[in-house]
Order: sequence, then C-alpha cells, then structure tokens
Amino acid sequence: MNTIFRRGLLATIILAIAVSAELVLKSCMPVSGMNFPVIDTPLTEAQKHLPGNGLKGLRVAPGLSVETMATEPMLINPTNIDVDEKGRVWVTEAYNYRFAINNNKPRAAGDRILILEDKDGDGRLETSQTFYQGPEINAPLGICVLGNRVLVSQSPYVWAFYDDDNDGKADRKEILFQGIGGEQHDHGMHTFTFGPDGKLYFNFGNEGRTLRDKNNKVVLDQDGDEVGPKKYMEGMLFRSDSDGTHVECLGYNFRNPYEAAVDSYGTIWQSDNDDDGNKGVRINYVMEYGNYGYKDEMTRAGWSAARTNLEAEIPQRHWHQNDPGVIPNLLNTGSGSPTGMVIYEGSLLPREFHDQMIHAEPGHNVIRAYPVKKNGAGYTGGIINLLNGDKDQWFRPADICVAPDGSLVVADWYDPGVGGHRVADLERGRIYRIVPEGMTASYKIPVQDYSTPQGAVAALQSPNLAVRRQAFITLTAMGNKAVPALKKLWGSAPNPRMRARALWVLSKSPQAGKYLAEAIKDPDPDIRITGLRAAREVNVDVIKYLGKLVNDPDVQVRRECAIALRHRADPGAANLWAALASSYNGNDKWYLEALGIGADRQWAVFFAAYLKNNADPLATPGGRDIVWRARTASALPYLARLIVAETSPLKYLRALDFYPAETRSQTLLELIATNSRLVTTILKLKLLTAADLAGSPTAQTQLGEVLAASAGTQDYIDLVRHYHITTAANSLLNMVAVGPGGVNAARLLFDWKESPLFMKVINGADQGKALNVLTALGQVGNTEAIALLSEVASANSRSKQIQLKAIEILQSKRLRASFSAAKTSSLKLAELLALKANPEKGQQVFLKMCTACHQVNTSGFNFGPNLSEIGAKLPKEGLFDALAKPSSGISFGYETSQLALKDGATLVGIISSRTETDIEIKYPGGTTQKLKTAAVRTIKELPGSMMPDGLLETLTKQEAADLLEFLVSLKKQSK
Repeated sequence: MNTIFRRGLLATIILAIAVSAELVLKSCMPVSGMNFPVIDTPLTEAQKHLPGNGLKGLRVAPGLSVETMATEPMLINPTNIDVDEKGRVWVTEAYNYRFAINNNKPRAAGDRILILEDKDGDGRLETSQTFYQGPEINAPLGICVLGNRVLVSQSPYVWAFYDDDNDGKADRKEILFQGIGGEQHDHGMHTFTFGPDGKLYFNFGNEGRTLRDKNNKVVLDQDGDEVGPKKYMEGMLFRSDSDGTHVECLGYNFRNPYEAAVDSYGTIWQSDNDDDGNKGVRINYVMEYGNYGYKDEMTRAGWSAARTNLEAEIPQRHWHQNDPGVIPNLLNTGSGSPTGMVIYEGSLLPREFHDQMIHAEPGHNVIRAYPVKKNGAGYTGGIINLLNGDKDQWFRPADICVAPDGSLVVADWYDPGVGGHRVADLERGRIYRIVPEGMTASYKIPVQDYSTPQGAVAALQSPNLAVRRQAFITLTAMGNKAVPALKKLWGSAPNPRMRARALWVLSKSPQAGKYLAEAIKDPDPDIRITGLRAAREVNVDVIKYLGKLVNDPDVQVRRECAIALRHRADPGAANLWAALASSYNGNDKWYLEALGIGADRQWAVFFAAYLKNNADPLATPGGRDIVWRARTASALPYLARLIVAETSPLKYLRALDFYPAETRSQTLLELIATNSRLVTTILKLKLLTAADLAGSPTAQTQLGEVLAASAGTQDYIDLVRHYHITTAANSLLNMVAVGPGGVNAARLLFDWKESPLFMKVINGADQGKALNVLTALGQVGNTEAIALLSEVASANSRSKQIQLKAIEILQSKRLRASFSAAKTSSLKLAELLALKANPEKGQQVFLKMCTACHQVNTSGFNFGPNLSEIGAKLPKEGLFDALAKPSSGISFGYETSQLALKDGATLVGIISSRTETDIEIKYPGGTTQKLKTAAVRTIKELPGSMMPDGLLETLTKQEAADLLEFLVSLKKQSK
C-alpha cells in the first residue's frame, strides 16, 4: 500500500465526464443484500468494527449490492488477491508487515498464502486452506495464479510456487526474479497480471531500482541494456514472457505504481501515488517506453527543485508536466493511496462500468471506476464510485478482481491507518463481493470445456483473467486446429474486444500473417492498433504494415505507428516518422510524445527527414512543438529562433536543459551576445555558470543589475550562491542581521568560511542586530553555529541580554533533543474520546504546535506531509496513533537524514532532492538549504521521525482531544 491517503478531487473530475446529474447524486446509495441482521440501535465504536457489522459502513452505487464472502478470523490483513478459474480466492496476508517499527511480535512461521473457496455456491467462502506459509514470507504485496504455478511478489524476490499434484499446497518454489529493492517496503515489487498477448505485466515502485534473474544476473531490457539506474529511474513497468524471459521496460519514472491493468487491445493502464499530501495521485494511460516525469530526466532532481518553466500547480509540477519528453497524465485524482486495478470487460455489472478501469483506493475507503473517452492520441477520464466506506474509515480496499461469473471480489485490509509503514490492527480482514442489485446470494462458476477449440474459444471470452489465460494457452497449443473456431470469433463477434482476443491468439498461429494483414485494414481503429501491436510482438512485416498506416485517419493509430518505429533502423523508417510528424497539429501532447518515443536514439536522421518535407518547421504550431521536443543539434538553431521570437520564452529555454551542458551554454552565450533583452531572464534563471560568465562582459555587467534588483531576497541568495559571488559576503551578513529570512544567508556564509563575520555583529553596538544573528545561528544549528553560540553564552564580558539569548537558544536545542528522544505518550485514546472536544480550539493548538512542519490549506509550512485532508485518510484511531507514535510510520520521502559534511559540520533535516552534483535539504519552518554533493562526507538515515514522539506529553488532555477533533474535520478539498 502507498504512503499517504488523500481525498480525490471528485467534484472537479465529475464535470469532465458525461455522467448524468442523477448518477452523480446517486453514486453511493445504501447497501442492499445485507448478510447480517440489521440492528437499529446506534453501534458503539467496538461494535462498528465487528465483522457482522461490516456492511453497515459501506454504500454502493445504484444498481449494485455488496455481500460479505469472508472475514476474520479466516483471514487477516489481505494485501493482494487473485481469483482463479474455479472462482477460488487466493490471498496474501501481511501479519508481519513492518513489525520491527510497529512494535509487533512477528509471526515466527511467516505470513500465509491462503486459498478460500465457496464449495456450495452460496456466495460465502466457507473453506480455507494454507497454500504456503514460511518464515521467508513477510508481507508479500502481490499474487498471480497461473494454473498450478503461483507468483508471489515480495521484494527482494518474486517467488514461483508450484502445486505439482494439484492438492492446493505448494510442493516446491523457485526464484523468478530477485535483487529488487524495497524489502518490507510498500514501494518495492508489486503484482503480476496476465495480458491478452499471453505475456506477464508487472511493476515496482521507486524502491525497486533493478531486476535480477534467478541466477542473480541483472536482467537485460528490449535493447540489451541493464534494467537499473544507469538507464532508468524510479518506478518501472515491465512485460515479459510467462517464464520471465524477454523482459521489456515499458515505462519508467513513476513513483509507486501498484498494479497494471491491460485491456483486450493491449492498452495498459495503471495508477501512481504522489509524494504525501500533494494532491497529485494520478491515473496513467501507459504509452509504451515513456518517461512519466517523477524526477527530472536529466539531473534526477526531485520535483520540488527549481527549474525553468516551473508548473503553476503542484499536482502538475509533481510530474514535470511542462517538460518535453514527459507523458501527460490521464487523470489527476487529487489525494489518495491507489492499489489494485482491473479492466472490467464483463457484462454482469451495469453498462457504465463495462470496459472501464475499476480501482481500489484505500486512502479514501472506496472502489472507483474511471470511465475514459478518447481525446486525440490520448484520453480523458472521470470518476464514479462503486463502493464507498466513508461511514467506516477502517474499510481499506487493497485489491479487486473479476470473478468468472463477472462479479467483483474486493480484499479489505480493514485498518484505521494501513499503509505508509504503519499498521494498527493485526486481527482483521474481509473479502467482499459486488453484484447487481437483486441478485441472490449465489456464486455459480461457469463450467468451461477446454478440450475442444469451440469450448476454449468460449472460455477466451470470460471476464476472468485466469479462465482467459487457460483458454489462450490451450488454443495456442492447438495451432491450426484452433484456427476455424478463432476465425469465427474474429470475423463475427459483435464485441470488438472479443475479436481482439481472437487476433492475439491467431497472431501466435502459423497463419499469423494472414490475420494481421486483415487486422491493419479493419474498419475499427482499435483493431488496427491491436494488429500493429501483435505484429510488433511477433515481428512480422512491421515496416510494411507501418507504410500502410502512417496516413491513417485515426490519430491513435498514427500514435501506435510512431511508437512502433522506436529503435528501428530499417530503410525508410525515417521517412515514415517524417510523415507521421508532418501530420501533427501542435495541439496534442500525447501524439507529440509518441513521436518523441519513436525518434529516440535516431533524432538526427529522423529530424533531417522531417526537414525535407518542412523547410521551415517554425511556420506551424506542430513544427514549433517538434523543435521543442527534439533532441538533436540540428534542431538547436530553430530552438534559438523560438527563444528570441517569444515574449515569454520559458518553455523553449527549458528545452535547452535536455541538451549536453556544453552545447546548452554555447547556445545561451550566442543568444545573449545578440539579444540583450534575454540577458536578464537567462541570468535570473541561472542557466549559465560562473565559468560561462567569464567570457561574456555583457552578462557580467547585467548580473550586477540583476543582483541589485533582488537585494535582500531569497533570489539574491540563490544568485550569489550560483554565481559564487563571494564579494557579496557583507550583503549576506546584513540580511542575517536585519531579521526574518536571514537563516539561508547565514548558511551560505558558513559554506564560504565567513563565520568570523557573525562575531563582528554580535560584538557590535546594535543589540537588535546581534540578537537577530544569534537567532539565525540557532536556526542553522550546525556544528560551527553551536560553537559560536556556546562561545557567546560562556563569555561574561558580553551584554547580559546577548548572553542570556545564547543560553536560551542552546537550552532550547538541548530540550528539543531530549524531547525527540521522549517515550511514546502515555495518553490513551479512550481518555480523549471521553472529553467534549472543540475543533476550533484544536485549530489553535495546531497553529501553535504544528505549523512549523505541516500545512493545512494556506496555514503552516511545507516540511512534513500536507494535512489539509488528513481526516479523509484516517479515522480518530489512526490519527491518534500517528500523533502518539510518529516514528512508527514515517511516510516515504519524509525520513530524517543526518548529513556529515567534509568541513566537520552536521545537518539534520529531510532530503527533498538529491542528484549526483546537488542536494537540497528541508528544515522545519519551510526553509531549505542547497549543498554540493561533493561537500557531504556521509548521509545517514535516522530511525526516528522529525516529529517527536513526546508531542502529546506537552499538551493537556483537553488540548489533545481538541487537536484530534480538528484533524478529523480536515476532509474537504482546499480551493
């Protein structure tokens, strides 16, 4: 599960989809199909969490009902499920999830893999069998049942278990993949899913880093390159043969994608979680081989680091959406903690859910659908809730699957604060089933006949992946014998998705060429796309097919043609790309990025072919965008013309960042030599280096004017740091002495070894300035600053007020260190719940105690996770646990780091960005410090949270109750 649960921007998103007002108003109605007696009297908190009352906390969409299939004690903490062709529910449990930091006693026998079965067809999973349990299994995050072979994802391994005698117990296991980062971490390896092409699709989060095979050799990708940080970064999506060979990396630079879902055309969809509290959770259409923008492509800096053409809103900034080379997001869902996803290609549920993504979102206690519509080469999407647990925030749907009868099966971890390295309950877990309203409590699994081609073709049309997989394997093995039955489905099925399934099998047959040739001429563009994708996989006449499709009237077909050209050096490939590029209208970034994917590693020859047909690429919006997206020296003269021509050239200046540093600097220097109006902009953006300026008298003169205009601001500090203007030391000292905002100036003076300057002010006649300097030294808090404070505190010759101020600061620091080491609060939740709490007073407690590290809407500082919607994530139990034991569940990306510098100083904060050359560290109060990586000797992650465990000990019980009530109230989106 992902690290923070945030509420989606539901009201805004719904406006983007064609859903009637009635459907929106009714999107969550009272549950029908109750499985337990209705009790009219109000439930106590303890009663609310009993399994027999579980359905009372749920609301379901019109036309649907939900029923309970299984509860604790049959299962606990289900992280992932799969439903096999018999309708059995396979469960991975996570009793041992992060037990070391949650102070839980681990289950020595290890976590379990369970098989739950409904043998009498009444909709209840009345039998449970342990498929495997072992001490090496600790909180696995994925399970995929492939007949008698079961893949279990648990970083650093992917295990393949085998049930050789089909008795429901694992007889042996072997390693499929290993070396994956993120052991006992939510951002490691996630689950596998079976694709319509017979391949496996899987992903890992940004702790995964690399992939090794069973022999511990680094896996090579489709280009023969190692899967690892040299080529790729952050979270990745993969495709492979069923045995784990022929691995392709289909996308990278995600943060924490949890489960890929692949529709019958081979289109890939998945969700991705943002850094905590930034309202940037997203749904992606995965354009193959794309960069998805979590980190800077060139520098690998974090998304919050300064860059040219910075996006105005954080959800877009978070994913570098203004950058050339980044795939657009399909849908921003605001906050959340996305997990399991399926494509519902059944017919049992109401029509609005057919062929749509259906998704588990435990952060908002909801199962959602994301209806999509084509939009140019990409898509738009919206949100419809199927199952909502807003009445019971312990409902944490971790995964969802489609059963063979077309119903939906939901795994509920059921916890007040699951995920983010925290767990509060070890004894509960539920399995629910979503069915049409009025459907009787029955679970009848269709019987399949795989012995004949006709029976296998019928099974191929099942809504359940396990049934389809068995049909695919059977039909593929039959070869030509299966072709007549497949041909019938291919030629006459009213549902084009069933035709696509038949085509995928036919593409593996001896008659592949015949049917692929038919596919690329089909009237349906989705079938033409499927045909091209299948041709690429079997490598049958791809260039010939592209020649017939590059002028296709459908832009999505042309998008696939562009992707298919990636790394193809065939004769004519450049001319095909040029034809595709010439059809670009300048108003579709999906298509532009497809062109970029297709031209990768061949930009020079492809762009040259484009210029033959477009002598002046700047004459059209499409041509200007292609110049912006290009990565070849031959595009630079055109890019320079755009920079000069534009009144606001930030977009085009940003494009220069994707060229080698020497080339970029040369281009910029040529620009400022002939275009004086650009000098100020380029200097302010810090696009040149101090060495660059040495050869440009014009830039040196202009820099003085830029510095003068920004004197006394953070921009001034950043400029003098970047251009290393050590003559500005006295100006920096003055910023420290005059008060607010001087801490970063003080840090820079320490970096420049100018600490003696501080003593001049401290010993000077202006006591106010001296006090400001002491305050800034306390905020800097490095070794040298503490030494200076200690010197002032111990010197009797100084002003008494100055001496007492130094003593106060030092005592405060010592108290804070002691406070940080304090034991967990002795307060009990029941004590707070017994009091009448006032959220308005709680807001005042928050403003006094918490705003140095947290934001709520516009109040506070961006240091720890944003709490504007924390009440939508956690109920009171979870919030109390987070307050009382903050170190038990530190959100990923907010870990405390201790940096030992080579000059002897020590810094403690949160690293917000780290590259090979630069580090940015955040401190409470929202201040940041930039360091050169070369200046850091060691970086050590500290075990505790920056939020002290003894926080509640400083509050009265009433204040703690009020604070808790205020946090619970934080549920609405800020505007």
